[in-house]
Amino acid sequence: MKKNKVVILTEQVENDFLPFVQQPGRYIGGEINQIRKDLSQSELTIALCFPDIYEVGMSNTGISIIYDCLNTIDGVAAERVFSPWIDAEKVLREKNIPLFSLESKASMQSFDIVGFSLTNELCYTNVLNMLDLGGMKVRSIERSEDDPLIIGGGGMANCCEPIADFFDMFVLGEGEEAVIELANLVRDRKKIDTSKKEILSEIADKFDWAYVPSLEKQTRRQNAIVQDFDNAHVPLAPIVPFVQAVHERVNVEIMRGCPGRCRFCQASFCRRPIRYRSIDRVIDIAKKCYHSTGYDTVSLLSLSSAEYPELEKLASGLHEYFKDKHVGISLPSLRVDKQLKLLPELVSSVRKAGLTIAVEAASEKLRRIVNKPLKDEDLFAAAEAAYRAGWQKFKLYFMVGLPGETLDDVKRIVQLSYDLAKLRKKVDNKTGSINVAVSWFVPKAHTPFGWLGQKPREYFEDARKIILDEKRDLRAKFLSFKFHHIDASILESAIGRGDRRLGDVTEAAWRAGAKFDLWDECFNVEIWQKAFEQSDLNLDSLAQREFSVEETLPWEHLGGPDKNYLLKHLADANQIVNGE
Repeated sequence: MKKNKVVILTEQVENDFLPFVQQPGRYIGGEINQIRKDLSQSELTIALCFPDIYEVGMSNTGISIIYDCLNTIDGVAAERVFSPWIDAEKVLREKNIPLFSLESKASMQSFDIVGFSLTNELCYTNVLNMLDLGGMKVRSIERSEDDPLIIGGGGMANCCEPIADFFDMFVLGEGEEAVIELANLVRDRKKIDTSKKEILSEIADKFDWAYVPSLEKQTRRQNAIVQDFDNAHVPLAPIVPFVQAVHERVNVEIMRGCPGRCRFCQASFCRRPIRYRSIDRVIDIAKKCYHSTGYDTVSLLSLSSAEYPELEKLASGLHEYFKDKHVGISLPSLRVDKQLKLLPELVSSVRKAGLTIAVEAASEKLRRIVNKPLKDEDLFAAAEAAYRAGWQKFKLYFMVGLPGETLDDVKRIVQLSYDLAKLRKKVDNKTGSINVAVSWFVPKAHTPFGWLGQKPREYFEDARKIILDEKRDLRAKFLSFKFHHIDASILESAIGRGDRRLGDVTEAAWRAGAKFDLWDECFNVEIWQKAFEQSDLNLDSLAQREFSVEETLPWEHLGGPDKNYLLKHLADANQIVNGE
């Protein structure tokens, strides 16, 4: 593995790029708390790539942690690269400027490793676009010894076969400790000019969380797990963005894993076991991050924050320190059950602009099927408590297309939301304002529902009409419905449970112009449908595909829980569906 020549593009960026883009703040770097090392003097250089725009990537906690982890290693330099928006890409291509890092304005090819954070199936065309803008071939087999190692990590690494041909390796599971082990090994082998092929082979042999697609004989891979979560690495001086990010706040992860095990949720099954960060550690992190950033909100992150054993004590401790600093406490992942009796005790420190509740399904039976046994009486009791505590608005999340669902269940989404809004009359004789987000069920790899097919497009279109008609019939102007893009959900289902055939489809779609598929204004399903046809595949058929319990799944070698454990969950769900 050769030392790449560091190409710094500062002059080109400042003269030929920044004056011609709409939001130059996305591309200039130099923010408060940025870490910059001399790339030419570093033993190992890593470009951390996020396949979306700066504002989205800078809100991602995972990339912030990995950036800080790597830069703590002597001799290792990590810099950030984000996907340029459409106007900026046009300038890069017209002026023949390679995609560059924010810190040093170094071309992507200057780095020894290029790592991508893979958070969603619909970011894959942006990955290919960034590789191409960086001057690299998109397929690993076409890249040379002089090209960087291309590595993927994040949630989608656990179902990476559709993009396996574009990457040299994947890190499965949690990255804090794995990336340090990986960086140290590559740095040491680079010193003795070990080839990329030999390095990848050694990585696969040494780490069972590493998946190298080019190696045919690999045992089943396991997720990397940070056992001592309380003392896991946390950036205490996170970068403060120049451009307003999607989330501008101090993010503190209080818990990893989820006791709930919702049967549609990939994260709850792949991110195990459950681990808690101590109250003292959480408060210490919040204090230090606040003083290094000046943010006015502390957000307590986890898959289900209400499951934190001493949530009330934690919130009180944070409130005690921040009460005179005009800093609010945000709990974005509250679970609605008996624990939400804590609400009155938390109101002094939790912002009350709106309360988000992931109801998921409008009937108790459907909730039992998905393993979220929330009772209506608890939901209404919590909503009333929230109104009395000062909340005026709710945001509700529902999913349509779940196993065992009927069209009456779909209609009940509106009635349930209506009743929750009217419940406020008991408190102040006003009607609550409720925003309802409706997504379409996507069966996910490594979940009990991963064997099931997705409902047809027509079902979702009918469901959307039923919901809007019911809202009109109830004259419920105080309910605002927002629906996820149906075609995007279908594509997510087809890709997320796909095999390596999907690599040809993804490349064909990208070459035909697909990019920023997570953005409604950019997503074009016709491009994807043609790309599937070119490979003699059908988008809708793959999305609706059901897997038999006997067949080998395209993802079962990529970490995740035991297959029999998932099948037991599926059997339990089917018993409820069948009324047994």
